[in-house]
Amino acid sequence: MANIGRSQQITSILRSLQHRNFRLFFSGQAVSLIGTWMQQIAMSWLVYRLTDSPFLLGLVGFSSQIPTFVFAPIAGVYADRLNRYHLLIATQTLAMVQAFSLAFLTLTGVVQVWHIIALSLFLGFVYSMDIPVRQSFVIEMLDRKEDLGNAIALNSFLFNGARLIGPSVAGVMIAFTGEGICFLLNGVSFFAIILALLAMRIPKKEISIRHTHLKEGLTEGYRYVRDFVPIRYILLQLALISFMGMPYAVLLPVFARDILLGGPHTLGFLMGASGMGAIAGALFLASRRTVLGLGRWIALTSAVFGAGIIAFALSKVFLFSVVMMFVTGFGMMVQMASSNTILQTIVDEEKRGRVMSFFAIAFMGMAPFGSLFAGALASVIGAPVTIVITGACCMIGAIMFYRRLPEIRRHIRPVYQKMGILPQVPTA
Repeated sequence: MANIGRSQQITSILRSLQHRNFRLFFSGQAVSLIGTWMQQIAMSWLVYRLTDSPFLLGLVGFSSQIPTFVFAPIAGVYADRLNRYHLLIATQTLAMVQAFSLAFLTLTGVVQVWHIIALSLFLGFVYSMDIPVRQSFVIEMLDRKEDLGNAIALNSFLFNGARLIGPSVAGVMIAFTGEGICFLLNGVSFFAIILALLAMRIPKKEISIRHTHLKEGLTEGYRYVRDFVPIRYILLQLALISFMGMPYAVLLPVFARDILLGGPHTLGFLMGASGMGAIAGALFLASRRTVLGLGRWIALTSAVFGAGIIAFALSKVFLFSVVMMFVTGFGMMVQMASSNTILQTIVDEEKRGRVMSFFAIAFMGMAPFGSLFAGALASVIGAPVTIVITGACCMIGAIMFYRRLPEIRRHIRPVYQKMGILPQVPTA
């Protein structure tokens, strides 16, 4: 009986993989994301090896993420107007070109920091289009829309499973072959997701959105996000965590080399531990069958994330630092994926692309400003003190969001009742 129950639980966690298109996407992404994480770790190590500058680490992070802040709203408008499937194939192809270009420059020994910044800007532009398109495309890969929350959680599981494997592999590859091979392998890995996309059978979808002027489409999306209380507060909380909390990642080479006295393998272990925590968080969310209660988890895990990076910043013991990275990964994953699930559940379909563009701004677009801020501040007061300050801000934000939960529930309850998630309550 125990084996049957365990089998049913596993089937429930993996239920989105019953959909053919999502299964193809999942398998292609499994390969591609490992390469992406290898490139990210190798790029950070290469910049720090060439410059010994925490500021330039922050600048490279800024360069790769600032285009999302600028271009994601425009991408959201077109994600609601154009074929998301074709857009996704285009963005993955462009990202592959960027990886091969970086590999060529590094393997030929001519790479300079300005090359890395320029290619980071290019990749940032590609991802500013890719993120809202990919997030809003998830629902089109599912035959049963009620599996949306599970699909988002499995996507998060995949992303962070790759974060567990990719950095560990990158640490070994950097030590034995150098950064260039990591970039080359990332380029090759894009073939997996491109071939998976080409193998999908996507039914033709009539775009019913009226083709208004771009400015009008942007304004309509902004007003919808501003005026719908649950979406507004969820995005504000996500933006705070992204700005104040996520920049810890760009300073990890400083902690790995200068505080924990390690090398590339140390950085790989730290990132791997964060990935393991995120995997645990994704599995927790995938096992849930309802969106109800996720608001409380956003508040709780925002506080857990802030406390985790504070403890990590104060640690000088490698093992304790690894444990805190696990806690940090769990907190960030549950907070981000819960936010995504609620947003995609309550959003109007004709505005899905634009809301996902604001999600991209909150999650990725605010991070470059945080990276630049953290890199500059760390150059003055040191990386540990910088992360303590940012972690404290995350905990304050968690308290503020928790106090807003009654108002959020009041506005979101009618939506859930209309969708059948909550029973209709008869009025007097």
